[in-house]
Amino acid sequence: MTEGRRAGAGGNRGGGGGEEVDGVLAALADPTRRHLLELLAARGEATATALAAPLPISRQAVVKHLGVLDAAGLVTAGRVGREVRYAVRPEALDVTARWMSALAADWDRRLARIKRVAEEAEQEPS
Repeated sequence: MTEGRRAGAGGNRGGGGGEEVDGVLAALADPTRRHLLELLAARGEATATALAAPLPISRQAVVKHLGVLDAAGLVTAGRVGREVRYAVRPEALDVTARWMSALAADWDRRLARIKRVAEEAEQEPS
């Protein structure tokens, strides 16, 4: 495998940067962070206190999780008076979805090629 091919498989497909995709996937690996994103998507925006209310974790833990999501580009934090309000930023998810689609398309092509080779081998006389 060539160096260029290796680089392409690591997250640079579909127009997205590998580091951005890696950050999103790492952030989404935690079920609490996925739940926080779902809550934010449903509410539009919310404070850490409001997000912590239905969860079995402290507000401080929620803030730490939101910091990871923010670093991955999945949420944005904005001050409104004394409150910090968080909202979902879909762009990083879009980049990751494009990368995943490109990866799936690569695998579909590879599997189709394997199927074709197997079918041709099956048709050859023994």
